[in-house]
Amino acid sequence: MFSKACEYGIKASIFIAVNSSQNRRVNPKEIAKEINSPQAFTAKILQDLVRHNIIKSVKGAHGGFEIEKEKIASVKLSQIVNAIDGDAIFNGCGLGMETCNAKRPCPMHDKFKVVRDELKHMLEHTTLEELAFSVQTGETFFRV
Repeated sequence: MFSKACEYGIKASIFIAVNSSQNRRVNPKEIAKEINSPQAFTAKILQDLVRHNIIKSVKGAHGGFEIEKEKIASVKLSQIVNAIDGDAIFNGCGLGMETCNAKRPCPMHDKFKVVRDELKHMLEHTTLEELAFSVQTGETFFRV
């Protein structure tokens, strides 16, 4: 459903949020290891997240990546998805057709629109705080 980059971006953001809530910055190597992503690919994804003001990069001896505590509650998954994959998941055709809309629908248009709208709603109403909390409490995990 999401690109691999987007999956890694979501996982990285959650990991950074968990650590930021404990006043800890994390470096790209730690992040890549935790989310099981190649380090160079992770660094590129982190740059996209910084560029879109989702995470913050701090340089220096005690630097790393963080999310301001008060911001963790306001960052929505839709922002992360949009930063990495754009809005295609919210507007794209279920069959990948270039021209698919209500006036000229593909065979799956009406059914896929319902799914796409539910996904959009979930992404717009799910915060990093919610996901980070579930990891902190042990309800959810990054790895099996």
